[in-house]
Amino acid sequence: MSDAVAKEMTSTTAPSGAAGGAPAAEISPRLAALWKRGTDFLECPIAIMCGAMSWVSERHLVAAISNAGGFGVIACGSMNPALLDAEIKAAQTLTKKPFGVNIITMHPQLMELVEVCAANKVSHVVFAAGLSPGEAMKKAKTFAKVVCFAPAASFAKRLIKSGADAIVVEGSEAGGHIGPVSTSVLAQEVLPVIRDVPVFVAGGIARGEAVASFLEMGASGVQMGTRFVCASESIAHPKFKQAFIRASARDAMPSVQLDKRFPVIPVRALINKATESFMEKQREVLEKFEKGELDQQAAQLEIEHYWAGALRKAVIDGDIENGSMMAGQSVGMVTREEPVTAIMSEVIAQANAALSGRSAS
Repeated sequence: MSDAVAKEMTSTTAPSGAAGGAPAAEISPRLAALWKRGTDFLECPIAIMCGAMSWVSERHLVAAISNAGGFGVIACGSMNPALLDAEIKAAQTLTKKPFGVNIITMHPQLMELVEVCAANKVSHVVFAAGLSPGEAMKKAKTFAKVVCFAPAASFAKRLIKSGADAIVVEGSEAGGHIGPVSTSVLAQEVLPVIRDVPVFVAGGIARGEAVASFLEMGASGVQMGTRFVCASESIAHPKFKQAFIRASARDAMPSVQLDKRFPVIPVRALINKATESFMEKQREVLEKFEKGELDQQAAQLEIEHYWAGALRKAVIDGDIENGSMMAGQSVGMVTREEPVTAIMSEVIAQANAALSGRSAS
């Protein structure tokens, strides 16, 4: 760890992000102590990771979050190696703080993407999608800290044995691709038994009171995605942001799987016309699967490509009817567009207040 990072992490004040942001909130000694393992691991003063949201978690939002003291994560999604290389380099021009790269393990160019991260000296590689990274993890560990998503304690143990340096457990309240178990249940299952490495909790987290609770349960930090979609620094289309601001928790629903023989990872999003389109896409892919034209991995990747394309329609083009409106259930707590620093400050103030209230009672 550099002297500059070490000095910053000893401060009890979160640094401000982009110019014009809200004043940084003071981090109480109690909060600093609770997430110290997470801040040490991430090498930043705020143990809040940004969820990797395709088209949203790009250079501008990632840099803003890291500059504000949190930990930005680039969503590689379906990028090819050349695109990822350009995105990493662009982010590095906007921030000198650590940030990570999220890579989907089923990506056909997985090893090449890891090589791109190595060439750009990325400090943290995050593997997502539930499959073991295998050789990709071994390569990533030669130059970076490796974070993996685990849907259960047993899977987390296997990933740690394979070399994972940290684990993220993400509940079904999250936006985008989700598992079947809620955040509160996963936290109770995993946090008491996984002590070897830092564990970050994700899914439906938008306020500091929840952050404080999970830290007290043993988490090293949290991951938040939906809360950052309407950040001023987010490039999401104004119509996309307004849809988030108008939505309530019950508007973010998981997609339906048509056939249990066909493995489709549910996707939580705001209900619109794209929801029906996804059903049609499943029928098409299911037909190819039954004919033997696609194996399981190829079928899942085709579904992933659908969501990447549909998500771009909504996030970039502002087509909130025909595009995918991926959102977590915490969308009901997104009430306005504001700078990343303001979001961070509010969450920290809420966590401080919750911890202070408990210690006083």
